[in-house]
Amino acid sequence: METGHLAVPSLVDRRAGSEYTYFNRELSWIEFNSRVLEEALDPTQPLMERLKFLSIFSTNLDEFFMVRISGLQEQLEANPELHSPDGLTPAVQLRMISERLHNLTNLQMICLEKQILPGLRRCGIRIIPLAELSEQQREVLQKLFNEWIFPVLTPLSVDISHPFPYISNISLNLGIQVIPENPLPDDELRFARVKLPPNVPRLIRVEGEDFGFVLLEEVIGANTDKLFPGMKIMECQPFRITRDADIEIEQDEAGDLLKTVERQLRQRRFGFGVRLEVAAGMSQRMVRLLRDSLDLGDGDVYTIDGLLNIPDLLPLTRLELPKFPERTDFTEMADRSEFPERSELTELPILKDPQFNPVIPAAFQRDEGIFESIRQQDLLLHHPYDSFAPVVEFLRAAARDPNVLAIKQTLYRVGKDSPIVEALIEAAENGKQVAVLVELKARFDEENNIQWAKRLEKAGVHVVYGLVGLKTHAKIALVVRQEKSSLRRYVHLGTGNYSPVTSRIYTDFGLFTADPDLGADASDLFNYLTGYSRKNRYRKLFVSPVSLRKAMTEMIRREIIHHQAGRPAGISAKFNSLTDTGMIDELYRASSEGVPIDLVVRGICCLRPGIPGRSETIRVGSIVGRFLEHSRVYRFVNGGDEEVYLGSADLMTRNLDRRVEIIFPIESTSLRERIVREAIVLPLQDNVKMRWLQSDGSYARLRESDEKSFDVQHYLLEQDKG
Repeated sequence: METGHLAVPSLVDRRAGSEYTYFNRELSWIEFNSRVLEEALDPTQPLMERLKFLSIFSTNLDEFFMVRISGLQEQLEANPELHSPDGLTPAVQLRMISERLHNLTNLQMICLEKQILPGLRRCGIRIIPLAELSEQQREVLQKLFNEWIFPVLTPLSVDISHPFPYISNISLNLGIQVIPENPLPDDELRFARVKLPPNVPRLIRVEGEDFGFVLLEEVIGANTDKLFPGMKIMECQPFRITRDADIEIEQDEAGDLLKTVERQLRQRRFGFGVRLEVAAGMSQRMVRLLRDSLDLGDGDVYTIDGLLNIPDLLPLTRLELPKFPERTDFTEMADRSEFPERSELTELPILKDPQFNPVIPAAFQRDEGIFESIRQQDLLLHHPYDSFAPVVEFLRAAARDPNVLAIKQTLYRVGKDSPIVEALIEAAENGKQVAVLVELKARFDEENNIQWAKRLEKAGVHVVYGLVGLKTHAKIALVVRQEKSSLRRYVHLGTGNYSPVTSRIYTDFGLFTADPDLGADASDLFNYLTGYSRKNRYRKLFVSPVSLRKAMTEMIRREIIHHQAGRPAGISAKFNSLTDTGMIDELYRASSEGVPIDLVVRGICCLRPGIPGRSETIRVGSIVGRFLEHSRVYRFVNGGDEEVYLGSADLMTRNLDRRVEIIFPIESTSLRERIVREAIVLPLQDNVKMRWLQSDGSYARLRESDEKSFDVQHYLLEQDKG
């Protein structure tokens, strides 16, 4: 697909033939990440947003290597003949992944070096080579190096008495080849490694420049003679290692889950290597040394013709910049790298998406308070269009209300400086009974969650560290309040995390309700999470791993019965990933009977649409845009008596069988209609960001040349402004 001067290559395994029932999970994920890259390649996007998408692409890849590639390499060693559901061995998958990712990372670098950085330079935002600095600017940098950088550097040599050093995961390093200034006949090149200190900014502001920076590695590289006095520097090149970082906790070792996770976190940085990224200028001698020392193959080496670790450029997107008039077509500008005169700045494009202020719905602004509002009717929030503030206020009000007796909540990812956690601590300090399940096994948030768990415990909160063998991914908060002569339960149920930060960049739904059955189900669920309850039937909630798979299967099969009887039937759903072959087979069965099925699947989709006689009635679309589509919505026509469910679960085996998840019904007709419209109907009309999955695994934009453009995220933002 053409996007400006660059295009994303096809990632499809074109082993044509309908005998391949499922798409490969890993290749499908790469296809999703390629759509993230496609946003960066789009010349109509503001430059800073394009840089942000390049960074997301890189961060996604890091996690993919640390978890999925490491898992495939372990499979290759343990059972090389093991086949994935689409018939590929680990070795074949690794080879295909390597081919595709090498193409994508090359395209990423072309985008950065040929379009985005030149475009930013034209706007006055520059990464300046040391050679272009004035003498005074170099003197300032030299003083900075001597006082703040040199003392924290540790050169590590490799020779007979110094074995190859351990190189920590996703750290940026300099590989240096040296030889004595006056070498003897038998002297050879020697290798040394210098790690860029993580507590020193990668971008160092240049004296006298508002938006001019030099790279930390250039400053260090220009001073290597001070690190190796008496040696001649023959080569100095950056490189980066990615290691296995997937934490696995065995059932018999988790007697103290907190200590186990802390120990595993320390071990994470010592995982085996899975990827080596090297600068394009690195000699083959050094590449071979690094590759062999890390026990990697040629396909695991990624030569980067540009800047390594693009996320280090994200501070540029947070700069306070001058306001430029909007200009969306700056393809021509990207080829001009000269610094503009001030008079030229009036011709430059906007650099960032316009800011927006999430709306606080009127129902949350009533004088009577939040509990009275929820008691009157169920209330719905659609983030980021609706503010997350009512969720924080719900918990703050509970913490301060003398009639509130207890608060119970699950926390999966909460971020730093969380007002949610502060409200729970305040509640405990005010004498409320507060119980919180903190999921310590939330991948790459373990350390942050451990710190919050300790703070909560110190404040007197009853903290549960998840369940051994199961991640608790459910999003639920329960407030028990005394009202007159009885107790009433107030519940918040969501599709996303209790994080004000992600609520501004993820699309998610949250429901407030005082429904007695949902309140009773919430109490039963927390008894299961904190005690020894083995309850397997709930009034309205579907809970995995107890009842969710069975409920989903029954509801899909019910649509078949309705369709066969001539009653209205159909399935619409929106979620993040579809990998469970059991659920895919149920959808295939429904489609083969003629049930219409519309799916909006942001990420991995192993279901193959358009297979004759099997999936002809299934449409699968995917939206990658300004906000991360994160909500999970399930709609069943049900013979005309429509049912809509929200929840935390995707249709993945881990969500259905190895996690605590909840799916909850929306019983208000008006709320059902709003959810279906905003999460399914309108996204299916999107012809700007929507891509449709084809039967060969490719994604296509289906927009007629004369069709008016419609971007659902932009539309919902504008609607909320009104």
